Formats: sequence, C-alpha cells, structure tokens
Amino acid sequence: MRDCSKNRAGYDRVLMAVAATFLTVSATSALAQSGPRSSAAELAIDAAIPRPEPANLPPPTAADFKLDSTASVPDAAKATEPKTTTEKTAESKPSDTATAPAATPPAAAAAVPAAEPVKAASNVPPADQPVADKLRDMLGAKSLRYFDRKAERAAVEKFYTAREYAPVWTQAGALTAGGKGVIARLKDAAAEGLNAADYPVPDFAAAATPDALAEAELKLTASMLDYARQAQSGRMHWSQVSGDILYPEHPTDPAEVLANVTAAKDASVALAGYNPPHKLYKELKAKLAELRGQGDGPVVQIAEGAPLAFKAATKKQPAVAPEDPRVPQLRAKLGITENPEDTHYDAKVAEAVRKFQASADLKATGVLDDKTVKAINSPKRDRQIDTVIVNMERWRWLPRQLGVASLNNAYVILNIPDFTLKVMQGGAPVWTTRVVTGKPGSHATPMLTETMKFITVNPTWNVPPSIIYNEYLPALQQDPTVLQRMGLRLERARDGSIHISQPPGEANALGRIRFNFPNKFLVYQHDTPDKHLFAKEERAFSHGCMRVQNPDQYAATILNIVMPNDKYTPEKIRSMYGRSEIDLKFPTPLPVNITYQTAFVDDAGKLQLRKDLYGRDAQMLALLKNSRNRDLENVVAHANPSYARPNGSALPSNVAFNNDFGSSSGPSFFERLFGGGPSTPPAPVGRPQQRRVITR
Repeated sequence: MRDCSKNRAGYDRVLMAVAATFLTVSATSALAQSGPRSSAAELAIDAAIPRPEPANLPPPTAADFKLDSTASVPDAAKATEPKTTTEKTAESKPSDTATAPAATPPAAAAAVPAAEPVKAASNVPPADQPVADKLRDMLGAKSLRYFDRKAERAAVEKFYTAREYAPVWTQAGALTAGGKGVIARLKDAAAEGLNAADYPVPDFAAAATPDALAEAELKLTASMLDYARQAQSGRMHWSQVSGDILYPEHPTDPAEVLANVTAAKDASVALAGYNPPHKLYKELKAKLAELRGQGDGPVVQIAEGAPLAFKAATKKQPAVAPEDPRVPQLRAKLGITENPEDTHYDAKVAEAVRKFQASADLKATGVLDDKTVKAINSPKRDRQIDTVIVNMERWRWLPRQLGVASLNNAYVILNIPDFTLKVMQGGAPVWTTRVVTGKPGSHATPMLTETMKFITVNPTWNVPPSIIYNEYLPALQQDPTVLQRMGLRLERARDGSIHISQPPGEANALGRIRFNFPNKFLVYQHDTPDKHLFAKEERAFSHGCMRVQNPDQYAATILNIVMPNDKYTPEKIRSMYGRSEIDLKFPTPLPVNITYQTAFVDDAGKLQLRKDLYGRDAQMLALLKNSRNRDLENVVAHANPSYARPNGSALPSNVAFNNDFGSSSGPSFFERLFGGGPSTPPAPVGRPQQRRVITR
C-alpha cells in the first residue's frame, strides 16, 4: 500500500522550490525596474544588457505536476530553474536583443565618456612629468631632426624609454651636475684640438617651458654624442686624406656613451675619456695650451716694456724678483696657475719663460725681453698651433691600445717624417734606430697598423710589379742583359706574366733581414746594402718600404720580446747569414704602427716640428677649414692598388729568361713577398734554394 504521507511531503517540497524561484525572479525584475540610477554610465550599461520578456503565466497548481516516486527533489529543481532564466534567454530572437541598446536616448549616449585604460604609476617626479611628456612626443615624431644617424637615434630612443622619458640633464627645470659637466666639456673642446662650434650648447636658462626644456635636452644629448664620436675616431675619416692610409676602425657605441656619461660621478671626466689615451697625444695637448698662451687662463697679449730678469739669491745678496704689471698676464699666458695675481717676476715665471724660449728657437736666458714678447704674440704661433692640431687628429685614428697586453704592451712605432723607428714596451722606449722611408708621391710610405708575424733571414727580393713595369722593363729595352749583370733572375710563367727576383746574399736589395707584417700595400721593413743613406738628415729614398739602419739589433730586440727564453743577440742573428732563407715565426704577433707625426714632444719635453714630407698637414687643414665635419666623417672609397704582373709582350725578343714555371702560373706575388704560400720562391741560378722555418 502506498505511503501517502511520504508523497505529500515530496509534493510540498517541489511547490516550495518553485515558489522560491518565482519570488527571486520577480524581486530581481522589480529591483531592476524601480532601483535608482546613480549615473549616466550605469544607465548606458543597463541599456546595453538584453533582458528576457517576463512570462505572463498563472501560478502553477498541483495539476501541473505529475508525481514520480523515482524522481528526486534536486533533479526537479534543476529541471525547473533554467527554464526561468538561461533557456528563456536562449529562446529570445536576435532582433529582440539588438533593440535594447537602441532604446537609449541619443543625448544620454553622447554624454557617456569613453572608458580610459588605467595608467601604471609613473616613476618620473611630478615636476619633470611635463618635460617627459614632451620628450616622448618629440622622440616619437621628430627624432630625425636631432639625430640623423640611425644607430644614435635608436640608442637615444631606447635610453629615454627605459627612464620613462624623464630628462637626464635637468631636474625640475634646473641643470643637474651631469648636465653642467657635459656643457663644461663641450665648451672646452678646443683644448683637445676640436672645434667647440661643432658641439652647440643650448641655453637652458632661457628654456622656461616644457617644450623648450625638452628641445634643449635632446640638443645637448646630440652634441654630447657628436663630441664622443669625433674625440674617439676623429673629425675626419683617414680615407678623406689619402688612399695609402689604413687603420682599424674603433667607432663609439652610442648606447655605451649614454650609459657611461650619465652614470658617471663626473660627466665631464667621462666624456673627456673618449679622447686618445696615448702619452704623446697628452703631451701635444699640453703644448697646444702653451702655444695658444692659454694654460688655465684667457688668451692675452703681452705689452712690450723694460726687460725683466730674475736674479737668484747669493751669499752676499737676496734674490731679486722685479715687479711689473705685465707679470700676471705673463703667468696666464704661460699657464702658471700658482699666485696668478702676483706681479713679481720670480723664479717660477723666469723658468717658464726659459722653457718658452727653448721651444721657440730663442736663446733660453729666462729674461723677458722684447724679442721674447714678440715671439709670444707672433702669428707664427698660429701655424704651429695648426700643426699640433692635425697631429692630434691623426692620433685619433690609431688604435687605443698600440701594443699587445700579453707582451707588456709591446709594439713598434715608426714616424715617417722623423725617419725614426722605436720598439716600445711597458710605456717606455726599449730601442731606437734610424730608417729610410718612401719618396714623396707615388712611393710614399703608407700609414697603417698591422702585426709583425715573422722575420726572414737571408730573404729573396721579389721585385714589386710597379718597379718591374716602371723601371726594369724600360731598362731591358735599352739593355737586354741588364738584369743578369745586376744579379737578378727573370722568369716567365705559362700565362705570359713575368717575375723578377734577387737571390739571398750580401748584395741583396733587402740586405740580410726582412721584417714581415703582411698588408695590402705590400710594404715591409728590411736591411739594406746602402748604409750611407742613414747619415742624411732627410731620408726619403725608398719605393715605400722602410730600411732599418741596424737590422741585427732590431731583430734581436723584438725576438727577445716575443721569445724571451731563446736569448737572441745580434751575434746570434748574424751567425744565420748565408744563402738559405730562414723564417723565424713569432708565437705572438707584434703590432707595428706606422705614423706621420710632424709635431711631437721629445724626451726633454720640447716640442719638435718636422717637414710636412707628403703634404698631409696641408691637406688636412684645408679639409678641416673648408668642409662640414659630417661630410668629413664619411668613408671615401679608393681604388685598390693593382699588383697584376705586366705582360711579357713588352720584353725585347732577345732577352734571356732563367726558366719558366711549367704548367703553373707560380705563387702569387703576395706569397712570394711575405712567404707562407704553398710554393717556395725559385732557386737562384746554379744553387738549390733551401728554406728553413724556425718557430717557437
């Protein structure tokens, strides 16, 4: 028999669930219709949400439900609840949903502002935020106006983006210590042989608005990058001067410059660090200040007057230091910073005058007479200033590290117009000798930096094609036997090209030793049988290679640097002289720097000036004074020198060849010149050629 009480209880629970659901929906609808609207934004949101139409149905009765003993209350509730909400919404038509937003009045919709994204908290101080906003706009739209180099533009944009465009040179409109340091360095550019006009400094004092401050910020950054780049690499690229110059590039990294200068404790010192670090450069800088009469003071003109002389103290009388109103000017002129207003012509001033007289080729008496005053004020000083400036510029082309660290910074440096070669180590000269350099014109010795890799004792002289074509072939036309009488070998390959060489020996044009640093100009340093040329003061006689006065000592010196355990001496080198080539290869290549220094400071501290042998000074001055620096920084492409062998058809018919190369065209001239190729040079007539290679 059925348990009616149990069925009745289930029925009551179902009715209660339905009633609760109905009351919830009704209350929600009434609340939505009667609740207050606190804002126009809420009205817009409500209007945009589609709502189902309420069902106009009578309350359910008991007849609407069929009792099932297998049904459970939760299932019934689950089946009933969605019918009131979700399913009803799904049954509504798309057109019904789309009409809801259209019901909003146009005026109400226009009054609703667009929703703005929430901004992250800024790290820029509030006082700098207006400038930061302007910097963001300028770098986004006008960066090309301030930075025309792509790398610099990218580095600047990345730098300011990382700092949320906060200005770096000002804070709250006032210059920072870094900004003051950079400005001071740019204004003092002339002290480094640079042109201060190339690095304009904006007027921050007149920048009263965020726009003006942002523009001044970018202009100062641009000038700073220009200064660093030209201080390190030069106001002009070396290719602007000549095609026979080749130095390794060492450009600045704009991102590194920005990070280095802005993070430095002293921005002025950090920016000055991009100038050459070499001792000889710094000595020229000091001489430039002396020549300009600047020191640490202004440029002044000394008036003529009675001679001034300092007399040192003796046992009988005290020191005599006469007074004169010109002395403070003289102190400023000669760079004496101690007691700048002192009018006494004391021992310190007299010594400075004496040094000046020595540098100006005057009798170094220490007495300020009219001749000395005229020399101090002479326009001749301007020419000397120009010479110093172009030499400082050439120092910017050289590598920052001239030597190799593993050999205690050892290197070779050769000064063409001074005809001198020095071996340097640990910042001091180890050995010095005289050299013969190339003739002016097409035989000028090139300026370059390379590495010496080995020495050849008893070298074969492989005549360069330029000498073959310009000198030996015309001589053969006059005398077909001239080469044989000179002890030279004439050979022809199957392709018709010719090769002229001279076997090792005492009369060899290269002497007993050749110092090899392979380079595209095919020049090297070597011994010579023409020793008498070293007695001349001006020694420009070669075809471009450099002849060394004491090659055995030179070889022993550099071999003891690269192979210290082998204990080389000049006598040991001379014991190798013979008829067989011997290559002494270096375990560590030694840098060779060939320079052109018409102005330098000697060991005694005196400024030395040399003849502008190749006209490099005049050419550089003309470029610096008549051209825009940005144009001078561009690389000029020069045609590579042609080292093709001249054709044998130019030879007379009765010329005698020593032999030919068979089916091969023979080793290249570069391989013959510097060695290291797969083939060996031809043997001299009547004696087999041998080559020994000694490595350590």
